Amino acid sequence: MQELAAYWGLFAVSFLAATILPAQSEIGLAALLLTEAYSVALLVAVASVGNTLGAVANWGLGRGIEQFRDRKWFPASAAQLDRATGWYRRYGRWSLLMSWAPFIGDPLTLAAGILREPLLTFVLLVAVAKTVRYVTVVAVTSNFI
Repeated sequence: MQELAAYWGLFAVSFLAATILPAQSEIGLAALLLTEAYSVALLVAVASVGNTLGAVANWGLGRGIEQFRDRKWFPASAAQLDRATGWYRRYGRWSLLMSWAPFIGDPLTLAAGILREPLLTFVLLVAVAKTVRYVTVVAVTSNFI
């Protein structure tokens, strides 16, 4: 039961970390790795799926929320959204490979929804980016085990 709770907790924090809510999924993953009690492959898969689905939530928001960009509650500042949209227009869908990056990643996924990136392409590129990030966390954390 505790093992299942750990995986669900990692999924939840990974999902939230990909949205506008502040969460640090890398810290959660590293902490679970350091216990050496869980499958590394399963931890990476759970974190990657959770983070990718969180990005899909941003994409979905972008599909219908752009009309509200000037509202106080909008999930990205005007400057963040303009920067992400400009980056996205300049580099196209390949910019989604930067969706793992702090500060620009979440607005990029929102911009992809606003600019109507097809969902399948979005999911494939974002999943690659998110998984590579978590594999990197595993590699870095392994040096401390």
